[in-house]
Amino acid sequence: MANDAVAENALRVAPAGPTEGDNPVRAVLAAYTKDLVTAVEDTLAAFLAGEVDALTGIDAAMGGFAATARDCVLAGGKRVRPAFAYWGWRGAGGDVAALPPVLPAFAALELLHTFALVQDDVMDASATRRGRPTVHVALAARHAAAGHRGDPRRFGETVAVLIGDLCMVWADRLLAHAALPPARLLDVRRCYDQMRVETVAGQYLDVLGESDAANWSVDRALRVARYKTASYTVQQPLLFGARLAGVGDDAPLSAAYTRYGLAVGEAFQLCDDLLDSYGDPVTTGKSAGDDLRAGKPTVLLMLARQLATPTQRRALDRVGAGDAGVARLTELVADTGAVDRVERMISDRIAEALTALDTVSIDETTRTALTGLATAATDRRA
Repeated sequence: MANDAVAENALRVAPAGPTEGDNPVRAVLAAYTKDLVTAVEDTLAAFLAGEVDALTGIDAAMGGFAATARDCVLAGGKRVRPAFAYWGWRGAGGDVAALPPVLPAFAALELLHTFALVQDDVMDASATRRGRPTVHVALAARHAAAGHRGDPRRFGETVAVLIGDLCMVWADRLLAHAALPPARLLDVRRCYDQMRVETVAGQYLDVLGESDAANWSVDRALRVARYKTASYTVQQPLLFGARLAGVGDDAPLSAAYTRYGLAVGEAFQLCDDLLDSYGDPVTTGKSAGDDLRAGKPTVLLMLARQLATPTQRRALDRVGAGDAGVARLTELVADTGAVDRVERMISDRIAEALTALDTVSIDETTRTALTGLATAATDRRA
């Protein structure tokens, strides 16, 4: 847990406009949430050490399994969700001096995020994450190297699902460590449960879209972005933070957070769609064109089909699989004007988010941080 020094020094706000290499999100987080990220990671490390020890006591193999799950959680990442939750809490009157009692709740969001990432990578058959083999791929390689019986791929995917499940349970357990009055913790838990339900709903729609692309649309693709990404990345973490501070659903601040969160969250996913097709794999840490290769009906691809001329649409339908096909698809999608349209949609949503902040009275530190995070979340290369 955070010590008093962390609580006293947490989140000293730096001047706007920081830079840190090619990752503006990390730069803004370093400026606005440096001490929070450190405190969250310390909280996670301490909690997970005890959990790994407990599972090791069941069987030595369980210790290795739990350690793999722990390493997934602590492998890095921007810690975006705790950051938005923190600023939701601060904007609702949360006091920096009172940070330690709520730190477990912020850290729990990272365990929930790990659950979603690990299982999403299995569903998408992704090979890399953050520049490393995805969990199921690494586990399959380990299985094969050990000469164990059975299909390594099947083993890797099965154990990865279990790791995701364990992280979900760990998130619940860590959330319960937040030192809050029972009635408030129950309200926080309701918000947290809604976040999880919406995440599963968005993930299901994402999977369904790949199998029913002919019946998909731009509106439906945006609905996936809203529930798969916007809800648990920005909107619900902000509301989660407000609940931690005792602010309820019917407060004007909650309405502003909802409006801001949906706009920034959708923009975040639209940016991800562009990065999947046009980002540098060295920077993104993921192979390029996974969505196009799978024919996933993202907003970008749905817009390309909507905007395409008959000739362009026929060309989109004829492109084959493989890297050459993906390269041709990225050219065709850009030629339709879909990339420009998505970039305008991102800009419009950031403007909507900042307008939402203007509808409520929040302290300038919180306003500055949320403004910076909204811009950085969509002006990025990874």
